Order: sequence, then C-alpha cells, then structure tokens
Amino acid sequence: MTVYDYQPVHGGALHDPGASGGQATQISLYASAERTGTPVATAGPAVRLRATAYRFTLPDGLPEGRYWCTVTFIPGKDQPPVTDRTVKMDFPLGTGLLASAEQIADKLGVPLPLTASQRESYRDAIADAQSDVAGYLGRPLLPQPRTLTDVKPLYGYDLYDPRAWPVHELDDVVTVTSYSDNADGEDTYDVQLMVGLNAAAERPIVRYVIAHAAEGIRNSPTQPPGSTSTDRGRRVSSVSAEGQSVSFESAPVAGQAGALPALDSLAGYRKLVIRPLPVVAAAPWPYGRGRRYSRW
Repeated sequence: MTVYDYQPVHGGALHDPGASGGQATQISLYASAERTGTPVATAGPAVRLRATAYRFTLPDGLPEGRYWCTVTFIPGKDQPPVTDRTVKMDFPLGTGLLASAEQIADKLGVPLPLTASQRESYRDAIADAQSDVAGYLGRPLLPQPRTLTDVKPLYGYDLYDPRAWPVHELDDVVTVTSYSDNADGEDTYDVQLMVGLNAAAERPIVRYVIAHAAEGIRNSPTQPPGSTSTDRGRRVSSVSAEGQSVSFESAPVAGQAGALPALDSLAGYRKLVIRPLPVVAAAPWPYGRGRRYSRW
C-alpha cells in the first residue's frame, strides 16, 4: 500500500477542511506537467489524520518515475471546490531517501524519464549525502516508532500534542501519529509515536542533500549519467549569437546568493546533549544546607 500525506493550503495558509465541514476529495496523477487528458491514476477521498494533514491511499503497481498531480478539496461547508495544481511526486515513495532521483536529475539538467542505471546512480549519491548529514548531526535522519499502552493524557492538551502523554524522550522530536481509546472506563489510551528527527519534513536538510548529491555527481571523475556537460562547476555568463564562443563565470562562494548550502548551516538540527550538573552532595540536615533552597 502506498500513501501520500497532503497538507491543504488555502488563502496563503495551511488549512484544515475537515474542521470547517469540508474534505480533501481526490488526487489525480498525470504523466506530464500539463496535467491534461486522462490521469494515470486517481485516489480519494483522503483520510484526515489530524489538523491540516490528510492521507490519500494510492493504487499499487505504478511505474517508477515522476507524476504531476492535481488535488481537489472543499475548504468548508457550502464552499466551492479548490484545485491545487502544485503537487508532484516521484515514485517510489517511502524509500527512506530524503530526495528522489528525479530531483537530482533536475539539478543536473538531465531530461526525464530516467533510465534504471541513472536512477540507481542518483540514489547512491543521495544515500552518501544523507550519511554525511547524519554524521555531522550525530543523529539518525529517520524517526523511530514508539508505542505507549494504557496511558492517560494530561488535561488541557490536544491529544495530538506530545505534551499530553508521558513521553520520556524529552530531548528529541516527538510526533503523535495516532491514538485509540481503550474503552476500559478508566480513560486510558494506546498511543503511536514517532521519535526522532523527521528530516524529510525539514526543507533545509532536503535542500542540502539534493544540492550535494548533485554536486557529487557533477564533480565525479566519470561523466554524470545522462549529462553532456564538460564544464562542471562553472556557469554560462554569455554565448555568442552563432554559438561559436561561450563565456563562463565561477560559481558563487559559500555565503553568497546562489551558493551551495554549507554543512554547518544545519547546525541548528544537532541534538542537544543533556547532562546533569556536577553538584557536591550536601551534608544531611541539620549539619548542612539542603540543595533544594540553597545556591551555594
């Protein structure tokens, strides 16, 4: 089963149709960017996971490659449907890679569709870039599932808020994916969590992986698969009318507009290490001060 999680945007902001009496009704996949003709596949309606998050279950067996999509949703009760034509997806989904081979091809200027050898080469480059990021951050880039059983929520919090549950991973990212009432008369729940950094949802990390996977291929000793450029690392500044001469300029250095993102730009995602402060044990009362109310 292949699923696609969609976040509706309406009026320039994330929107929750289900809370207003609306619904995400259908997603259609097309083979070209024009999004015309008969769609390759359709699915819908979507299941509301939580506020602003809707899940479509897509047909199995779709060939690998890029699909351009339209998503139709009803913003609210008695409102006309809205069509979102900005969605595109690259199959297969859910591979654990933060980017797709087609995204690397876009950076390299390689036309689609890709051959099997091109796709494998690009996936290897993506995996290498992810390894560099994971090593620098000192943490995995994929979250891990956790289950809480027979737990009670704290009053005043939304049940999709991790603070509502007895979560012990206080120094990590926690997302509540689902919960179910045990109906045991004691208001206990079973809760499904994802613990850890979900790098696929962090655009700066995804951009770094795409940029550096493409750069690694572009600067490899062998010619990048599908590319005919021999002037790697340079940009065209001018071309003569007859195409007889080409002028190049050097690529921008780190920190300039258009430069490749640097690895240290992801420093904010490094996991904080929580260590207890070393404190000398206080003498027992009444011979010494207690640590609770004393600062020295």
